[in-house]
Amino acid sequence: MIPGTVGYNYSHGPEFVMDRPNGIGSWLLLIIKTPAFFTINGVNRSVRENSFIIFTPDTPCRYRGAGKVYTDDWIYFSADERDIQRFKELDIPLNEPVYLGGTEELSRIIHILAFEHYSAEVHHTEIEERYTEILLLQLSRLIRSGAAVSSKMFIEKNHRMTQLRTMLYTQPDKTVSVDKMAKDMNMSRSGFQHLYKKMFGTSVINDVIKGRLERACRLLSSTDLTIAEIAERCGYSTEYNFMRQFKKYMGKTPTEYRKCL
Repeated sequence: MIPGTVGYNYSHGPEFVMDRPNGIGSWLLLIIKTPAFFTINGVNRSVRENSFIIFTPDTPCRYRGAGKVYTDDWIYFSADERDIQRFKELDIPLNEPVYLGGTEELSRIIHILAFEHYSAEVHHTEIEERYTEILLLQLSRLIRSGAAVSSKMFIEKNHRMTQLRTMLYTQPDKTVSVDKMAKDMNMSRSGFQHLYKKMFGTSVINDVIKGRLERACRLLSSTDLTIAEIAERCGYSTEYNFMRQFKKYMGKTPTEYRKCL
């Protein structure tokens, strides 16, 4: 996939119509940012904002905005058999508008592509090639995920999840229940637990325990705090709960662990 021209966040007035009854004559990728009407191979389609389409060169098409302004990102490009096979591998359809739910990340990549495409900076061709592949991979990810939430929301949620995990390890005494964590994320308990494990490869409960025990080991080895004080600083409700869990995972009681140092 070799870009010919690249356009980022182009807006057109109500008079804009792209009408190519014999096809565009080039491959074309569109990121559609406002509602639009498309006619593809004679079939009329109402296309939602945050959709995309890749046209093959000889596909008859006509499209215009559904409102006063039509906005899109676009890449005219050339493609060979390897590229077509790549589209198949990534489950990227051709000549079919697909609603993604959110296109912010794709648009950001195209913005970078536009800069590199018209740049004279060193390595701009290599950078453009790599961002083109990243664009396809991100597009495939959105298609396969169903993109039920916008990319911006995904980024925000991932950031908040990462902050939560950091807190579990740095401030285990402030850990709240899984139900409260899920509520703070505006998610169901099961949805929150599933996303956490998908992101970090472990359950939130495992991280709660690991964060508490790691702090406990540090305090046992570097302070003269009592077992009760350490239990409190690690988020345990009682000294007994702390000792029981420490022995289960560490193989020694806290006192035995301290003596071995």
